[in-house]
Amino acid sequence: MPKYLIQATYTADGLKGVLRDGGTGRRQAVERVVESVGGRVEQMYFAFGESDTYVIVDLPTNAASAAMSLAISASGTVRMKTAVLLTPEEIDDAVRMEVAYRAPGA
Repeated sequence: MPKYLIQATYTADGLKGVLRDGGTGRRQAVERVVESVGGRVEQMYFAFGESDTYVIVDLPTNAASAAMSLAISASGTVRMKTAVLLTPEEIDDAVRMEVAYRAPGA
């Protein structure tokens, strides 16, 4: 199952929810939303800095990732960025592929 890294930043209203629910309450909410699209949470961390949380999830498809992201972002309480994570073996497969590419101006 593909892995994704989600970086999330809470808005002021989102932070009010964290203050009310605590960290474990938010983790349970994240687990519920991920499981609702057929995935599972591998890890979740809160952090200092630009992003408030980092979550590594397994999701069945990019469509499941998009559906989850749309629902969460539409709440207006969280801004998120999602990155698809690749294993070293997937990179091995990629470097063996023949790619027909011509650089601009070449």
